[in-house]
Amino acid sequence: MSGKLLKSTAVVSFMTLLSRISGLVRDVVFARFFGADGTTDAFFVAFKIPNLLRRQFAEGAFSQAFVPVFTEYKTKREHDEVKKLAANVAGTLGGVLCIVTVIGVVAAPILVLVFAPGWAGGDSRYELTTEMLRFTFPYILFISLTALAGGILNAYGQFAIPSITPILLNICMIAAAVWLSPVMEEPIIALAIGVFIAGVVQLVFQFPFLFRLRLFSLPRWAWHDPGVRKVRTLMIPALFSSSVQQINLLFDFWIASFLVAGSISWLYYADRLVEFPFGIFGVAIATVILPSLSVRHANDDPKQFSHMLDWALRLTLLIGAPAALGLVALSGPLIITIFQYGKFSEHDLYMTQLALIAYSVGLLGFMCIKVLSPGYFARQNTKTPMKIAIQSMLVKVVFTVILVSTMMMLAYEAPHMGLALSTALSAILQSTLLYRGLRRDGVYKPDLGWAIFLLRIGAACVIMGLVLYFGVESNAVWMQWSVYERVLNVLLWVSVGGIAYFASLVLMGMKLKELVRHKT
Repeated sequence: MSGKLLKSTAVVSFMTLLSRISGLVRDVVFARFFGADGTTDAFFVAFKIPNLLRRQFAEGAFSQAFVPVFTEYKTKREHDEVKKLAANVAGTLGGVLCIVTVIGVVAAPILVLVFAPGWAGGDSRYELTTEMLRFTFPYILFISLTALAGGILNAYGQFAIPSITPILLNICMIAAAVWLSPVMEEPIIALAIGVFIAGVVQLVFQFPFLFRLRLFSLPRWAWHDPGVRKVRTLMIPALFSSSVQQINLLFDFWIASFLVAGSISWLYYADRLVEFPFGIFGVAIATVILPSLSVRHANDDPKQFSHMLDWALRLTLLIGAPAALGLVALSGPLIITIFQYGKFSEHDLYMTQLALIAYSVGLLGFMCIKVLSPGYFARQNTKTPMKIAIQSMLVKVVFTVILVSTMMMLAYEAPHMGLALSTALSAILQSTLLYRGLRRDGVYKPDLGWAIFLLRIGAACVIMGLVLYFGVESNAVWMQWSVYERVLNVLLWVSVGGIAYFASLVLMGMKLKELVRHKT
């Protein structure tokens, strides 16, 4: 079974890799065309607000509530009942989100004040963000229905199509930046229009694949349908717990709106780089194991449930630990290679690097949250993750006050680094509490061999870190190189670091095939 899971994870990871590469191309275009200033701050806030709701309604709470229920129907009921559930959920979710969308568009000025209060009182970014939010907010409706289609496809073992649809968002936004922005009075607004168009394209793209499964039908409002009611009940607490990372980021934006112009953009660009390994591996593993864990729960097989979680955690640590270290060691070269062109200045480079290093501290925490949460959601337990999320958010507020104040005293120009670091630390806390809860409830019992596994991972990371520390040139040298030289050297050092890491594991006696064949 783990071989099949690994194959599915590889498919999702590869498709996500393509999506992340297109996303990096998108961000390169953003940096080259718009730099990091007040107008980009405005767009990133206008884009981040619907993104928060996307994580809540779409990829987060909705998927975590819908997939287990849909999998249970698929496992135990007839096809017509499964099709009816899909139609009922689509109609009910779509109806609710239509209302939310109208409210969001009308209340755009209030939402901007809520998420960027530092821009009140005549700041030009306030009006610009409000105008763009009216284009970006409807994205939540389209992408949530896209997530519904993706959840259905995932339940049937079709992971590739849902994983590749984000590429369409990136293509639309790149096209908007390159061809639409030059002809607009305010060029940055083109990006907001691109977001709206992308939402429609992503939804329509899924339709043929639902037809093929004989699951496409007209949506129906069915608020009191038992299946819809069950999804709704599970979704309400998951709305909060599944979106803590995004809420933390928006909280960072809220504080950053009071800081120097560019702070929000520096946090955004740093977060984009952290999202690269997080999406390719953490989200991919979580996407694959949620339907599988739901089947194990439906079949009342707690032993295999625990084994599957164990396998996912090992794979997460195997990849996540060197990824976090690599982001720190190569933070400067990565930012220089991807963003440091056109209007993106050397000062922007330094500030983004500080944020990236801070976010990287929490990468393993972010990934483990995605992998551990299905251990609750697959059992249709969404209340415990919600309580843990509340605790971590309260601690995040304390971390923010302490760290931002400290950074302002130590380095007046970089308090945004304290925002990033507080988000990272709260993610570590949240993942620790999720792990402890699974152990306490007896849901997860670690298999043998964890001590030696962790020792090998730690030693291999040290070796990889030393190789990169002594081998990689300084930022000043990288900035003198051409684009070709930068890209070539990034690929070279990523490869060298990866070879040093995995070669060290093999020399220390780890057989990677044992992880692949780990019995689940």
